[in-house]
Amino acid sequence: MVQTKTPPFRADHVGSLLRPPELLQAREDEKNGRISQADLRRIEDQAIREVVKQQEDLGLEGITDGEFRRASWHMDFLYQVGGTAKVQGNQKAQFRNEQGVIEFTPASLQIQSKLRLDKCIFGQDFAFLKSVAHATPKLTIPSPSMMHYRSGRAAIDPAIYPDVEEFWHDLAQVYARQIAELAKLGCTYLQLDDISLAYLNDPAQREVVNKMGEDGEHAHIRHIRTINEAVANKPAGLSICTHLCRGNFRSSWAASGGYDHVAEALFGELRVDGYFLEFDDARSGTFAPLRFVPKGKKVVLGLLTSKRGELEKKDDVKRRIDEAAKYVPLDQICLSPQCGFSSTSEGNALTVDQQFQKLRLVVETAREVWRD
Repeated sequence: MVQTKTPPFRADHVGSLLRPPELLQAREDEKNGRISQADLRRIEDQAIREVVKQQEDLGLEGITDGEFRRASWHMDFLYQVGGTAKVQGNQKAQFRNEQGVIEFTPASLQIQSKLRLDKCIFGQDFAFLKSVAHATPKLTIPSPSMMHYRSGRAAIDPAIYPDVEEFWHDLAQVYARQIAELAKLGCTYLQLDDISLAYLNDPAQREVVNKMGEDGEHAHIRHIRTINEAVANKPAGLSICTHLCRGNFRSSWAASGGYDHVAEALFGELRVDGYFLEFDDARSGTFAPLRFVPKGKKVVLGLLTSKRGELEKKDDVKRRIDEAAKYVPLDQICLSPQCGFSSTSEGNALTVDQQFQKLRLVVETAREVWRD
């Protein structure tokens, strides 16, 4: 395979992997007091060792811990930011699939004091991953946008932040410090997971933002500006990518629409090294927005779905890569599944074997497309 010198890699993946049954049982046992936190940690460690080896055996160059220590791709991180508090959820989230609508009420977040970074979040988790991975260890965390997107101004105590601009500034500084601390631990590959920059392409989602008293038409500009402030002083040797997701909960989705609404600002202004983009079905739109991708930026095409177990045909994947290459040079393209396989601990409706078949197909296809 023609290897890229820095992440993202030609064959890559978003990050989360299906949790083994024994890990899910251990988490339930710890919750109910049948085992200790130390016992759970040892079980997590062993599960991560095994899944790291599975990724490396496939030939992947960017290795994650599968997010095995988390219940949720984003809330486990956000609750650890100083100044936040977990509160009872009062917003219903709707996800859709071929069978209909899945609705749930997630726990919510409240800003109750000035935002701060009390410790390097997931620092210990990353250090363990780095200690057991031979390939490049990759950490995934939610983007700064996720602190605000679902609840808006209602989640921010006006006595703490009478001026919302001060909130955005403090949020960016928390992330800037987090990034600096991760770099000290040896992190060279960081991914900021962001649903807002994908959801906002959907007019219905922009209207949801409007109803919260925000500006749905221009919210992506505010989010891009905050991410840019967070990464402005990123250490040398650290590659930062962002993943745009339209929802991934138990094989269901929440938003539709191509990248047209955000594309010009996303590709022209967001100062990251690469973009993981969902392109697994017609709901994701066409490749035309990729015409805005500047030289030097990489696009990871999520052409294989993580939501269903049926394996894509290699020739079909190659044809879609060729279609994308009409808008952005092939040398700037990489390949991955469209999202993680288990954004929450419940996971998507496919088997572990099907998951790894898809990752194997990503590696095999990349080897044949980007050959010496």
